[in-house]
Amino acid sequence: MEVILLRHGETAGNMEGRYIGRTDEPLVEAARQRLRKAAPFIGTAAVVSSPLRRAVETARLLFPQTEPAICLDLREIDFGDFEGKTAQEMAAEPAYRRWVEGGCRGACPGGESPERFTGRTCAAFEEVLRKYRARGEQRLFVVAHGGSIMAIMSRYARPQRPFFEWRVQHCCGYRALPDPGWWAGRPAFINYSRWDLPGC
Repeated sequence: MEVILLRHGETAGNMEGRYIGRTDEPLVEAARQRLRKAAPFIGTAAVVSSPLRRAVETARLLFPQTEPAICLDLREIDFGDFEGKTAQEMAAEPAYRRWVEGGCRGACPGGESPERFTGRTCAAFEEVLRKYRARGEQRLFVVAHGGSIMAIMSRYARPQRPFFEWRVQHCCGYRALPDPGWWAGRPAFINYSRWDLPGC
């Protein structure tokens, strides 16, 4: 099965450099236009999306004939007290400075830790993969978030790399083939590559 992990298009908060996790923003018009332009080049696939509007809208624009299945736990990390703010706005806040100085590895105050986020994202992703493999699907698009993709790739890609090294731009992601050992309880991506939106 070919799996494509795609980050959603841009929102206003993304373009302003805000921490946008649970905030349910729509896409900006420029992102919608880019996705409509790319849609004819995508082909057919099973489609799964995060429940957040920016991901669902991305999936629907790329696959106008296919309603995406919604997977709740593919939603973005909860940034807690940092949600909706920029780094500049929080530069003098002690809690934010401690979090950044700790490599952003701890839990955001009132939000999720990367460890908990990765656990729930990857558990959901494994369930999605099992379901669609059982259905005999050959190609699966997972439309989610930058954090979701970093969580999945940091856990399964081989050789392993740190979480933040898997960062991707909007409307970009990774194409991956699960190793045969995945189905025997050894989940890993041996074959993967960057994947950018075609036709743009």
